[in-house]
Amino acid sequence: MTKMAMTTTAAPAKRYSNRTYRTIRRVRTFGLYVGVAAVLVYMLFPYYWAIVSSTKSGQALYQFSLLPSLDFSNYWQLFHNPVFMGALVNSGLVAFASTLISLMIGILAAYALGRLHFSPGRIILIAVLMISIFPQVVVLSGMFEVIGWLGLYNRPSALIVSYLILTLPFTTWILTSFIRDLPTELEEAALIDGCSRLRVLTHVLLPLMGPAIASTGLLSFILAWNEFLFALTFILTDENRTVPVAIGLLTGSSRYEYPFGQIMAASVTVTLPLLVLVLIFQRKIVAGLTSGAVKG
Repeated sequence: MTKMAMTTTAAPAKRYSNRTYRTIRRVRTFGLYVGVAAVLVYMLFPYYWAIVSSTKSGQALYQFSLLPSLDFSNYWQLFHNPVFMGALVNSGLVAFASTLISLMIGILAAYALGRLHFSPGRIILIAVLMISIFPQVVVLSGMFEVIGWLGLYNRPSALIVSYLILTLPFTTWILTSFIRDLPTELEEAALIDGCSRLRVLTHVLLPLMGPAIASTGLLSFILAWNEFLFALTFILTDENRTVPVAIGLLTGSSRYEYPFGQIMAASVTVTLPLLVLVLIFQRKIVAGLTSGAVKG
């Protein structure tokens, strides 16, 4: 009887405990959703505000409103600006060329550092990492002398050469980590069959490196597309400028007018190519960034 009474007495407490646990779990889930929503609003609101501001002109720019208008005069003026349109083409060519060169050199360097075991390899890899974290201001004066010595000043090729300092160490480091995670049995089998090292890289390892190449290539392209300091220093004329500098030098119809609406329209326009690339290579980017996270 005593055991039955204890069981009867403890049953309501157990049910109350389960109900409390479910309540706490719901509160935590709700708090998680609220936190995620707050982070999304914090991250996406500047872009939404840029879109809203790009559709306003005149006094409407100084009136607070979260709804975009149907005024596309800023885009009309922007697309009829030959300096800005030329800057779009220059940025695309420079970013594509620097990304392609950095990938070609980075793949070879990553294979050497990841597969060929030699004594200074670790030191070289550490040096590559140290170069990738250097601020641009530190190397600006040295790069200015190199660009002048090569005779590339005020040419788009000057930006391609200078951007390799930013993209090549990053590409080499990421691809080296990826190659080290690839199984060595495939390479050993190809070498036994008589393949050379270069053939092993191009026919065996390179098809497996698609996700890593896509992710590093896209990040390098974004880095070159958004670069401002080198483009401002090495380029002087409007016909050779890139998009970030062209946006920074946009002027209004008079010296007292600040073209805030056109700047927002230019920012939205410049972001669209990057958004399209991310959507196209979305799966490969995720696969490349998560490769090597789980072993076994």
